[in-house]
Amino acid sequence: MSKMNMVQAINSALDIKMSQDPCVLVMGEDVGFFGGVFRCTEGLYQKHGPHRSLDMPIAEGGIIATAIGMGVNGLRPVVEIQFADYIYPAFDQIVSELARLRHRSGGEFWAPVTIRTPCGGGIRGGQTHSQSPEGIFTHVCGLKTVMPSNPYDAKGLLISAIEDDDPVLFFEPKRIYNGPFDGDHNKPSVSWANHPLGEVPEEHYSIPIGQATISQAGNDVTVLAYGTMVHVAAAAIKQSGIDAELIDLRSLVPLDLNTIANSVKKTGRCVVIHEATRTGGYGAELVAEVQEECFWHLLAPIERVTGWDTPYPHAFEWEYFPSQERIIEALQRTLENR
Repeated sequence: MSKMNMVQAINSALDIKMSQDPCVLVMGEDVGFFGGVFRCTEGLYQKHGPHRSLDMPIAEGGIIATAIGMGVNGLRPVVEIQFADYIYPAFDQIVSELARLRHRSGGEFWAPVTIRTPCGGGIRGGQTHSQSPEGIFTHVCGLKTVMPSNPYDAKGLLISAIEDDDPVLFFEPKRIYNGPFDGDHNKPSVSWANHPLGEVPEEHYSIPIGQATISQAGNDVTVLAYGTMVHVAAAAIKQSGIDAELIDLRSLVPLDLNTIANSVKKTGRCVVIHEATRTGGYGAELVAEVQEECFWHLLAPIERVTGWDTPYPHAFEWEYFPSQERIIEALQRTLENR
């Protein structure tokens, strides 16, 4: 076991799969010799060579189209889209080609492509480097969508994504790439309940896609979160003193509805948290699923704590984030309905 942050865990997963399987390669903007803007591919070019660590032009549609062709012909490309905000030029290739390939060919062709991309805010990146578009892709049949919250899960889930014969979108919350983030110097520090650094095995292991984990057990209210918001939610729960059960979804599609439903049926209450904007966000799907599965067990309306319905603000990103204070207020509201 080694102490790793999320960047190191992702790098370890890529290195292991490239060492085990000559069909695995990484490709994207600046992922080769430079090692990626966040250093997730550092050293892979030097170790595995320029033919398996490919620097691509600034043309996301072309990058994904190339990866699809590679996948159809037996390779397992791992694409890095430098920021999730840059994934939109590749949207048509992902939705119309990659996600549909197995279905439209009647199972004759498929493309085991993994698309990695840093998402979310917290690095003062402004509206073109801070978006959380995961909800857009969870709507697309044929794609799996994953977002880890810690280094151990990041490595295990990424290995599973690379080994999967179907396309996986792997969102990486960059606010916790390098460990704890104490917030804006002009704001109070965030007191993380769960440290984003963690013990990670150096060898190969995998975590099945589609399985949530109970981050902490509780009896009074179920909290659903993923990515960075798992840590913010844990800090809010600790500060509030409420006996909440925190579920880290890890996988958005497929969703582990069984773990969610069992928890909500036990607590009778549910709070959903995500960083993305509220309207049409993935939280709305979670609310609908919980309502359908647990209606007769609910003791209070389901609460949502999300980003605001506005382009991501540069100057006010700490007001945009679902804060500990907003989460505590939601927890208290749902407990008032007894």
